[in-house]
Amino acid sequence: MAFDLKVTLCLLAVFSSLPLLAVAGGCECDTGEEGHDKAKAQKLKIIAIFCILLASSAGCAIPTFGRRFPALRPDAVLFFALKAFAAGVILATAFVHILPESFDKLTSPCLADNGPWQKFPFAGLVAMLASIATLLVDTIATGYFQRLHASRAAAVVGYVEASDEHERSHAHGVSAVVASAAAMSTDDDCADLQDRAQVIRHRVISQVLELGIITHSIIIGISLGASESLGTIRPLVAALTFHQFFEGIGLGGCIVQARFRLKSAVTMAVFFSLTTPIGILIGIGISSAYNENSPTALVVEGVLDSAAAGILNYMALVDLLADDFMNPRVRNSGRLQLITSFSLLVGTTLMSLLGIWA
Repeated sequence: MAFDLKVTLCLLAVFSSLPLLAVAGGCECDTGEEGHDKAKAQKLKIIAIFCILLASSAGCAIPTFGRRFPALRPDAVLFFALKAFAAGVILATAFVHILPESFDKLTSPCLADNGPWQKFPFAGLVAMLASIATLLVDTIATGYFQRLHASRAAAVVGYVEASDEHERSHAHGVSAVVASAAAMSTDDDCADLQDRAQVIRHRVISQVLELGIITHSIIIGISLGASESLGTIRPLVAALTFHQFFEGIGLGGCIVQARFRLKSAVTMAVFFSLTTPIGILIGIGISSAYNENSPTALVVEGVLDSAAAGILNYMALVDLLADDFMNPRVRNSGRLQLITSFSLLVGTTLMSLLGIWA
């Protein structure tokens, strides 16, 4: 598949290296953090790495159990409910957690003498542009593969019609049987190609969604790892464990629907699970020299957080919620509509409430 996992790997490498530019201090603004205890903070960070790793892995793994548990299959009610809940968590993460944080960073007093950041709402602009860019990637990649499969479908139909004509010219007595078989073959092949086009669509969705998640995860992981404040770390551990678990369910559901080969599916799941722990390790490594209020740190984190918010906002609303809520099975079932709507509201509510502490 042209839209390869290597693109995502390269982008993560870039995102991982960018925050290192913020190691140097350049602003004397006080962080306002209290409760500094390096030894206890270090223990909490190690606990955070294992909690988040376990939660992320478990979240990604749950949708794959559909092979053994029918209730978790992509066409099951529980699967729709879990996916709606996870989409609600992702949506609240974008609007309640990431976007306000990016506004705070890009309007910080520490940037008063460093460019136009105080004069224009760049966080909203970057989020909007990221949403548009995601739309373009989504549309172009999906359209390309659908045109590719449409051309293959035309070739299949032409081959079947030629075979039908050949058979009729040699055996008039069985022409009706051949024509019927050819029509059935054509219908089956076209249905198969439509199914493949849908699979391609889910593959694009899953990879773009993972890109949005890891953009935020690497940044928040570095922030947690670099902090020495117990008051900051404790709520972050709980919040990150919760939302990584349900983001994992949402991503795992997309991976299952995309029908990746085992190697690709495992690579994506492992990649997602390790992103935040790797960010924490990077943060621990640079904590002695890291200044979260330096102009470079504020700009880099603010811009990337804004971009992540835009991507996750688009993915949650368009590719997760709209895709499921417009599914004929959901539209034709009042009960399923009620269940998915309730799950969505519960997911957004719980993740929004975590904004009180983190």
